[in-house]
Amino acid sequence: MSYTLGQLAANVHGVVKGDEGLIIEKLGTLEKATEQELSFLANPKYQNHLATTSAGAVLVKTEELAQLVDNAIIVSNPYLAFAQLSHLFVPATQCWSGVHSSAVVSSNALLGQDVTIGPNAVIDDGAVIADGCIIGAGCVIGRGVRIGQNTRLYPNVTLYHDVMIGESCIIHSGTVIGADGFGFAPDQGRWEKIDQLGSVVIGNHVEIGANTTIDRGAIENTLIGDGVIIDNQVQIAHNVIIGDNTAVAGCVGIAGSTKIGAFCTLSGGVGLAGHITIVDHVHITAMTMVTKSILEAGSYSSGMGMEPTAKWRRSAARFRRIDSMAKQISKLEQKIKKLSDKG
Repeated sequence: MSYTLGQLAANVHGVVKGDEGLIIEKLGTLEKATEQELSFLANPKYQNHLATTSAGAVLVKTEELAQLVDNAIIVSNPYLAFAQLSHLFVPATQCWSGVHSSAVVSSNALLGQDVTIGPNAVIDDGAVIADGCIIGAGCVIGRGVRIGQNTRLYPNVTLYHDVMIGESCIIHSGTVIGADGFGFAPDQGRWEKIDQLGSVVIGNHVEIGANTTIDRGAIENTLIGDGVIIDNQVQIAHNVIIGDNTAVAGCVGIAGSTKIGAFCTLSGGVGLAGHITIVDHVHITAMTMVTKSILEAGSYSSGMGMEPTAKWRRSAARFRRIDSMAKQISKLEQKIKKLSDKG
């Protein structure tokens, strides 16, 4: 799988500086790329690597940067161009087409044209899988599930009954969508299970990482908007709503009935309490615990950054004294006020 530098430039509407006929076989980093590889410079702090890179060509932003290497493609956004070109170099990941002989497909399921069903996959009654879908080995597609065109499920994905997946989605291995939400009513020291009667509805162009879980709604549906990207090992509880084009990084936990707006970013390890609202265009930094609604766009953080252990212990000891210190300050303020009044 190879392309000329000119072909790659045309694909991203870039301008070639150097040899348009140069053959590119792979993408690579500035530090490790070879003469047959195309690299990119997206962060200015790596500009010094242009003098030492062995890459055959580099995606750069300006003509001045292009002069620092023999061959370059000049584009307005090198990182975006790299992302777009990465699609051209994806290796084949399966060796079969059609429905594998070991797959179990209900006679009541409806498969579109050019659908691929992998080994040992199970397709239950009433499932509808649209044209061009790829269902990986060992996937389980429950009763009444609907999957839109050109969606891909990697091996061992499980979709519970009545889940709806949009078009051109990617769902990675181990993900479970539509399991019961964590709904129980207390009953004299015991727990009465609440059957989860809703489902999960996922929009178009959504990508979901490996081993992520999205629970079905208790009554209404859990909703994931168009263009949402979700990393590995994320927990999304019942009746959560996530707006279009929001990004959720690894190990995020979102409690039930939380509403997250569009174009938000939740960094790694963020925790969101239930029944709160996050408006559009909110960025939450890593390991933040969100316990109340965020009603104004912007960046939000909580917690304490890393310090050397000895310093952290001193700070932790001071944190435990904050309440008593606050009371002492209040008393001092009262004394100062009395002295001021006498003066």
